[in-house]
Amino acid sequence: MRRAAPRPLALALSAVRARIQPATPLAAVQRAWPDAVGDAVAREAQPVSERAGVVTVACRSAGWAQELDLMAPDLIERLNQVAGTPLVRSLRCTATGAG
Repeated sequence: MRRAAPRPLALALSAVRARIQPATPLAAVQRAWPDAVGDAVAREAQPVSERAGVVTVACRSAGWAQELDLMAPDLIERLNQVAGTPLVRSLRCTATGAG
């Protein structure tokens, strides 16, 4: 059986990525992060660790850390919704000073 056209590379890479990604709560949060928080926030902050449902988010500045602290209830709800499971209990936002 021959295919009419080559398989798109994005489909092949998506399948490979799904097989090699770690199956940890942090990995699931990191995958959900851009869709849950949007591009602007994802450029300024990234989840870097998780312990017992508490996700530490490294922010480029203290201003972003404070803003995400204020947005935490909504972000937690969206993260859990995008992830499809209640992974996140709370966010701990810290400034890295990289911005």
